Amino acid sequence: MKFPWKILMAAPLFFLLPLQSLASPAYRDQLGTTHSNSHTCIGCVLVVSVIDQLAQVHNSTVEAAMERLCSYLPEKLFLKTTCYLVVYLFGRDIVKLLSADMNADVVCHTLEFCKQDAGQPLCHLYPVPKEAWKFTLEKARQIVKKSPTLKYSRSGSGICSLPFLAKICQKIKRAFENSVPFKDADSDKYSIFPTLRGYHWRGRDCNDNNKSVYPGRRPDNWDAHQDSNCNGIWGVDPKDGIPYEKKFCEGSQPRGVILLGDSAGAHFHISPEWITASQMSLNTFSDLPMALSDELDWPQLSGITGFLDSTSRIKENSIYLRLRERNRCNHRDYQNIAKNGASSQNLKQFLESLSRNQLLDHPAIVIYAMIGNDVCNGKSDPVPAMTTPEKLYSNVMETLKYLNAHLPNGSHVVFYGLPDGTFLWDNLHHRYHPLGQLNKDVTYAQMYTFLNCLQASPCHGWMSSNKTLRTLTSERAEQLSNTLKKIATREKFSNFDLFYMDFAFQEIVQEWLKRGGQPWELIEPVDGFHPNEAASRLLADLFWKRVQLQWPQVLGKENPFNPQIEQVFGDQGGH
Repeated sequence: MKFPWKILMAAPLFFLLPLQSLASPAYRDQLGTTHSNSHTCIGCVLVVSVIDQLAQVHNSTVEAAMERLCSYLPEKLFLKTTCYLVVYLFGRDIVKLLSADMNADVVCHTLEFCKQDAGQPLCHLYPVPKEAWKFTLEKARQIVKKSPTLKYSRSGSGICSLPFLAKICQKIKRAFENSVPFKDADSDKYSIFPTLRGYHWRGRDCNDNNKSVYPGRRPDNWDAHQDSNCNGIWGVDPKDGIPYEKKFCEGSQPRGVILLGDSAGAHFHISPEWITASQMSLNTFSDLPMALSDELDWPQLSGITGFLDSTSRIKENSIYLRLRERNRCNHRDYQNIAKNGASSQNLKQFLESLSRNQLLDHPAIVIYAMIGNDVCNGKSDPVPAMTTPEKLYSNVMETLKYLNAHLPNGSHVVFYGLPDGTFLWDNLHHRYHPLGQLNKDVTYAQMYTFLNCLQASPCHGWMSSNKTLRTLTSERAEQLSNTLKKIATREKFSNFDLFYMDFAFQEIVQEWLKRGGQPWELIEPVDGFHPNEAASRLLADLFWKRVQLQWPQVLGKENPFNPQIEQVFGDQGGH
């Protein structure tokens, strides 16, 4: 893991919106074309805004607001230490500028976390000051010039070369370098750890020291002596001498679920409480270290592989939990191979993390859900960077050939089409972003424009005031969906059958309206882009109903021995 010096320099909360950009290919594949320092700029504006709002909410000084913010952060991953380090370096300047009624845009441009490149427009989140921008910026620079703040370099090495900070930097660096207790999902071992591609992402191992023991495999000798597939069913019934696995699972058609997806499938989520000053407390950031080690994804709550009960106000279960409920022999057989920024074009970079042995393992239901990044990017002119139907066909066929060579016979592959993302602008642009709710000064339209200006948007094509661009993006998405539909109709493979399903977001909107909700409540409030947990679970419900109706063979039988399994083994060891 490369040590993120820019993140160290830019404060713990800079993790949040900069990492939002990891949800699109703009961060990795197009970094050379983005506005210089764009992600650091976003982080700076976010943090300075939170500090300013904390001072307002608590009627305190800016100094007290910074102290309050640092006190809320946990010690894990050196978040609290890093916060105090950044306050030491930049605090005096931030205090002087905010006390002079400068907004976060001005503060961050003055401190050079944001820069207006030659020939580039001025990127700002808040309305431009009434005075001329150059005059305001020069005024702010004069305020900072008079400050006795340390002279420091904006590079990580410049900060950490200061003698009194060297030890802190080394500790933080070691914390990040040592924070990976096992390999990423391409490891040949499942994990007993939850995060860092551990059991939040795929079924928990019950014997991590034995490579032949893992979820999803066919039982070894009917698991008479050990639980070789970690489904919690093993041993011999003393009444008749028959192994429980044979008695309860033989002929029940066990199968697992595997997701090939992007940030939506990984359930990318930034808690709005993390940037809402009026809701912050000592407990606000308790789950931030876990979220960071899961790449700000929450697969344990996703609609496809989630194994925890929903935290939203709906009760629908994930596809994995429904498969488990249908057949308890499916316990722990899930794998979420979803990445922030994934698309048909880069899937092959991590497809090898798929864990399925054709000879030893049960069949699987593979859900291909690259629903955004083939049309979404952050470029100022996003259309030329979109995947063409011809390229999609080539990419998907390559993926399917790989799956056919690795999936056990009797598996199933289901394509999800791409959504019509015009929903985002139509339902959110006029609403206040969480960062703008206190002072009614930041709408989603402003946030979208700010991200687009910095070329750091998850999806410029849909998160745009340009109606023509939104229409073009939806037209390309429809073309790509039709390509997937043609592949599913025409292509045949020896080890799996192939199906296509529309990403019918409007249908879950209608269902949500029937339950008394509003359409905008189905979108992640901070990034204004991803389906939230409620939407993800409703999509899973729609998926399940359609498969039951059209292709019931995909789901396998309902196991009549489920009550006996629960009676003998209880929760089967949990997740």
